Amino acid sequence: MATLKTGLRGGPEARPRRRPPATVTIVRRATFAAAHVLRREEWDEARNRAVFGACAGDHGHNYVLEVAVSGVPEPATGMVVNLKDLDRLMRQAVIEEVDHRHLNRDVAWLEGVIPTAENLALAFWHRLDERLPEGTLARVRLVESENNSVEVTR
Repeated sequence: MATLKTGLRGGPEARPRRRPPATVTIVRRATFAAAHVLRREEWDEARNRAVFGACAGDHGHNYVLEVAVSGVPEPATGMVVNLKDLDRLMRQAVIEEVDHRHLNRDVAWLEGVIPTAENLALAFWHRLDERLPEGTLARVRLVESENNSVEVTR
């Protein structure tokens, strides 16, 4: 009966496994302040308050937006994406449009959207994903308060 040779891990001598190159995820953070109200106009005040609580009235947040981009670092620069470019994209596509605005009234691309953290994160994802020149959008995280945050992932 033949015996198997064992490798370093104590199992049969393994053939080298071919693995895809490691990817790196880089995260950029930006902040903005905005007001909103969570409500459906076709519902009466009682139903809006029952569903959305105190958020059924005008209020605001100091939001934190984190954008994660994954990929293989470019050999010439060692970067997945240049952070200056990612910061500029975040500011042009999202921050400049929402900072110190009322999200229900002042942002055209949010018209008709109930600006929950979930809906905002999805809207931000779409605006960033369609404009990202390199790397792959991996995650958008929106922190609404110290207790509430949402993530959209690929």
